[in-house]
Parts: sequence; structure tokens; C-alpha cells
Amino acid sequence: MYGEVVMGVAAPSEHDELPFDRILDDIKRAHGASRDQDLDEAALREAVARFKAEIAKLTGTAFPDDVATQLWGAIGAVFASWNNPRADYYRKLHGIPSTMGTAVNVQAMVFGNLGDDCATGVAFTRNPATGTAELYGEFLTNAQGEDVVAGIRTPEPISELAKKLPKAHAELVRVARLLEDHFRDMQDLEFTIQAGELFMLQTRSGKRTGKAMVKVAVDMVGENKLTPREAVLRIDPAKLDEVLHPTIDPRARPPAIAKGLPASPGAAIGKIVFTANAAKEWAERGETVLLVRTDTSPEDIHGMKAASGILTSRGGMTSHAAVVARGMGKCCVTSCTSLRVDAARRTAAFVGGGQERRIKEGDTLTLDGSSGEVFLGSAPLVPAELGNELGTLMQWVDSFRKLQVRTNADTPTDARTARSFGAEGIGLCRTEHMFFQPERILAVREMILAGDEAGRRAALAKILPMQRGDFAELFRVMDGLPVTIRLLDPPLHEFLPHGAGEIEEVAAALGKPAAAVAAKVAELTETNPMLGHRGCRLAITFPEIYEIPARAIAEAAAEVHAAGVAVHPEIMIPLVMVPEELRRLRELVARVVDSALGGAKIAYTIGTMIELPRACVVADQIAAHAEFFSFGTNDLTQTTYGLSRDDAGRFLPAYLDAGVLATDPFAVLDPEGVGALIELAVRGGRSVKPDLKVGICGEHGGDPTSVVFCHRAGLNYVSCSPFRVPIARVAAALAALAETPGKK
Repeated sequence: MYGEVVMGVAAPSEHDELPFDRILDDIKRAHGASRDQDLDEAALREAVARFKAEIAKLTGTAFPDDVATQLWGAIGAVFASWNNPRADYYRKLHGIPSTMGTAVNVQAMVFGNLGDDCATGVAFTRNPATGTAELYGEFLTNAQGEDVVAGIRTPEPISELAKKLPKAHAELVRVARLLEDHFRDMQDLEFTIQAGELFMLQTRSGKRTGKAMVKVAVDMVGENKLTPREAVLRIDPAKLDEVLHPTIDPRARPPAIAKGLPASPGAAIGKIVFTANAAKEWAERGETVLLVRTDTSPEDIHGMKAASGILTSRGGMTSHAAVVARGMGKCCVTSCTSLRVDAARRTAAFVGGGQERRIKEGDTLTLDGSSGEVFLGSAPLVPAELGNELGTLMQWVDSFRKLQVRTNADTPTDARTARSFGAEGIGLCRTEHMFFQPERILAVREMILAGDEAGRRAALAKILPMQRGDFAELFRVMDGLPVTIRLLDPPLHEFLPHGAGEIEEVAAALGKPAAAVAAKVAELTETNPMLGHRGCRLAITFPEIYEIPARAIAEAAAEVHAAGVAVHPEIMIPLVMVPEELRRLRELVARVVDSALGGAKIAYTIGTMIELPRACVVADQIAAHAEFFSFGTNDLTQTTYGLSRDDAGRFLPAYLDAGVLATDPFAVLDPEGVGALIELAVRGGRSVKPDLKVGICGEHGGDPTSVVFCHRAGLNYVSCSPFRVPIARVAAALAALAETPGKK
């Protein structure tokens, strides 16, 4: 162990065993021993001599015999371990600053390997997988602690200790209870038994699954060890993902073949396909599939819906694949840079370390969206089990929080899921996501390709009843809760076909020459679509693009209102940069809605999505024409940083690794830049309208750190993907509790 940790002896490659293991195996074979502890003194002396010779050969340095040299070498190794790659990765994973440093404990040695009345082990005061109140752990007799954690020998369950060393076991039970009562938290214990006497080596708060985290917190309130306030403060919002999604069984986790970004949590197993159409076709014949793509686009939405998980080689935590997958509650891994997709040949390969592992359509993969890992074949899954404890916990959470939590939902299924998780309305319904079904996309393309207003209106008239039906169903699901609907936002070219074959198909369906369709595609393709002809700019140019959905919203509201459903529409106009845009479009939308309501007494509001720095600066002027602001923090981050979230994935990892950026600004809201603009806009808007409703609907709405910022900035609500609603609720409660640290 000293040779490995202090002197740097390592296996030649990750596929080889350590030289010490090889030597020990040789000696056991030579002496006819099946276990390490079966070796006699002569064999152990032989092992020590060969170990020392191996160290000298591999390091060029003799093993030190001086005790002080050994001690200082060990101390130095602990300090050096702070900067090894594994520690650096762990810190980044848990947000621990590298400047914190580490420490070294020097303590007396006790021996668990002096005979059969000795043992060593690790125990938890509660089951770390389920939270059940039971002493849980493993031990080995006649062994040292490293033997347990290294997996060299198979340990026994802690219950067997009561049979082999009953007095030590009884003492361990007593001490475990004492430590848990003292720290008022589940403890992770390390112990050694020497000559029948128990020695405690270490105690710390035990790592646990999301399910165990919830159960332990709720149970400890029932045991009068914690107050509800303290129980909520013990919850890590991000770990609730594990409660809401199926996960890979930690007891049977296979080795990963690749790793990307954990874009949407949970786990998924399926046969791989490389196109959205294939995903839909395979799913319709009963197959469970994973959609594997270089990246995804809005046109892949049907395939993403059909797939149980999504894997892409490009894109970040807020890429199209990530955002849509989270909204659907589907597992997703993005930016798997070792993945090479050849969709045309229906094959892909994982390339790295001088090796290439090829896969083809129909092969099975397992994705872990919580870690970003990819596994070959099927890994065993553990299904999500919400349980009564989560309901109890969330009641406490809601009693403390001040910030409301809405959801981003485009379909009734998403809306129902979000309501079941406690969403208090829809903060973002993206109308464009309703357009990608085959019968709708054709009408949208017909509208785009039309040569005049009459042609556009004729095409939009085909979409009107479809949208009206969608909105009516959303209003029914959200009965009594607000529904914010964003009018069309993306540039028109996103709806058009790409590639000669697809252009010919669309041209045939619409009865137009393929050359005319290709010319329109070329005409609408933009150099920088993020800054181009999109959002409210579309309606300034073509007002009918906003008139039709506004009419659909109003007619749907009137329909469900007549059926006794309480409806609260909020119509959102995106990408406003000057007040005049909003003034004109508000007037247009209000005129259409008032006419379409047909006299029904339905209160509605019109507001805007703030996603440009200029809009933040002139928010006081914009507020004169808005009844609410909703910050689109995805685009506000892009326009503030001057980054494309899809392209930034090429270099952002290097920025994060080098410490140029502390966090990914698309995953965690930037409080100093983007956050300062939000605070400026809130102050400006409320200087004109003190009661202005303000929220955010970007993906930051489900990030716990970003939710805390929104609470402090005085926002009314955050909106996030359905499966992140409970996470945002807990984060909002923690933010409120942080303001009253002494209150019970």
C-alpha cells in the first residue's frame, strides 16, 4: 500500500493488475494457500522481500526503513492526493473549491489481523440505499481495513459479527446509536476489533441514495431527532432526481464504455437507432429504443418522444436534446465526444485510448443520465419509488418556500406529470413544439413557402383547430392555474426540409417544384439564427403568424370556460428589444383575443420574454406595455456572453478544466453578469409597475443554485422541466430558510 500510494507504483495499464497482486498470487500458489491469511511467516517474509525488490526496480528508490521517513512520506502523499485527477474531478462534481486544501490525521494503529478474535469493517447506522433504520455494513475477520474497501476479499454482512464476536458487535450497536443521536444524522463508521476489543477509527455523515435521503430525513423527524425545518435543510435538491427516475442498480453496475454530459437524469436501456423516423417506427412495433445522434433538432421531436433515452456526440447541458429530454422526463447523455455517428450506414463507434468499439443499429446500450456514462448491453435498473415519505417532505418544503414553481410544458402529458409533482402552473408553453407532427409540419411549411399573405393565412387556418385543441387540453389539465403560452420564437428555416431527398418529398406533398422549395430554404437560411429573423420580429414582418395562435388561445379559453374550467391564459411575446415592438404586438394580440373570446368574461394577461441585454436596460419602458416579465435565461446567457450554447461545447470544457470559468453558465445562472441584468430589469419594471409579475422560464429554473438567486432577486416564480419541479420546490424552501437561520 505504501508502494502504491506514496512511492507511485502502478499497474502498467488499466487492463493490467498491480505488480504486488501478481507477486502475492505467485506466492499463494507456491505455498498452496487460497487466502492471504493462510500464508505462514516464511511466506509473508518472502512476500515482503519481493515487494521491496519490485518497488526498487520500478521506482529506482529503496523502500525506506526509517519510521520518520515513512511517516513524512505518508503525510506528503495525503497532501499530494489533493491535486490528483480523481480528486480534481470529485471537487468539480460537488462544487468544492480547489483552494480549500486538505489535512492529515496521524493516529495510533490497531490491528484487525492478529487472529480470529480480530476484525475490521465499515458500517452505516441506517441502510444507505433504502434509508431503513438498521445497522448496515460489512466486515472481515483477521484483516485490515484496506481489505474491505479494496474488494480483495469477500466480506460478510454485519449481522454475522453478532455470531462471531458477540461482545464487540453489541458494543458496535451501542456506539452506532450514540454517534447517530449525537450528530442527528446517519453515520458512516469505520472500525477495527483487536483481540475482541472494539476501536472506532472514523465517523462521518453517510453518503446515501436520494430515496434514503428522503426516508432518513422524514423518519428522524418522527423520532424527534430533527424538526421539519432541519429535515428540509438536510435535503440535497439535486439528489431528488434519483427518486423520480429509474436508476442503475449500484450493486451490479458494469464498466462504462464512454462518458458524456449528464444532461437528463435517470437510466434507459434500448436498441439503438440513428434517425427519428427509425425511433418512431421501431417503437410502434414494440421495441424499446435509444436515439443516437450527432445532435438533435426540432424535427427529431417525434423520435425523441418515441425513444426511452437519447445519446448525442455534440451539444451541452442546455442543447436541444438536453432541454427536450428533461421536459419529457427522458434520460439523456450529450457531448459524448468519443462517439462517432454514421447515420447513413446505421453504425457508430466509440473511439479513444487507441481503440475503436463499433456498434450498429439494433445493438443494445444502457445510458445513465445521472452520471453521463454509457454501457454496452443491458444494465440492471432500479425503478423509481416515490413513497409516502416524499409527500410528507414536500408538505414541509411548501410551508417554508416563498417562490412559486411552475413548469415548462408543451403537451398535456407533460402538464399532467408536472401537476403530479406539484407545479403551480405552466410558465412556458412553446407553441413551435406543437408543429412537428406530420400533418402539422406540412401546413407550417406551406405557410412559409406561400408567396403572399393570403397564402400564409390559408395555411395557418389549417393549423388553427389543431392548436385550439392543444391549448384547450392544457387549460383543462391546469384547471385554475396560470398557463403562459409563448408565441412563435424560432426562425422559420428550422421548419423547412434539409437535403435533396426531403426537399423533393415536401415539394411533392405541397404540389410545388423542388427547385422552388430549395430556393426558399436557401433564402431563409441565416448566418446566425440566434440573432436573426425570429421571435417578435416574425410578427412585425408577418402579423398573421401571431394572430392565428392568439385566436386559437382565446377560442380554447372560451371553450373550456364554458365547460366550467377555470382558465388563466398568459400570452408571452418573445425576443423584444425595443418597447415599440411590444406596444404594436400587444395591441394586435389583444384585439384578436378580445374578438375571439366572444364576450366570455376571461381575464388574460400579455407580457414578454426578456432575453436580450438591451431589454433588461430599458425594462422600465418595456414594462409600460407588459403585465409580466419572464426571463428566457438560455438566450439571455447566450446574448450576454456572446456564446452559442451549441457551439460553446467545443471549448467550454477547457475553460472549466483550466478554471477560467467556475461553472458552465448554461447550467448554473451567472449571478454577476446575467444575474445583474435580471436584477436591473426587475428594478426597472417594478419602478413603473410595482406589482409586475416576474419569473424565469429558462433551464436555470430547475437548477438549485439558480433558484436561490431567483429568490434573492425577488422573482415571483421559476419555471422548469416537469421532472425538476420537486427539485425547484426544495431549492426555493432552502433559499427561504437561509434568510431565517435561527427560526424553527
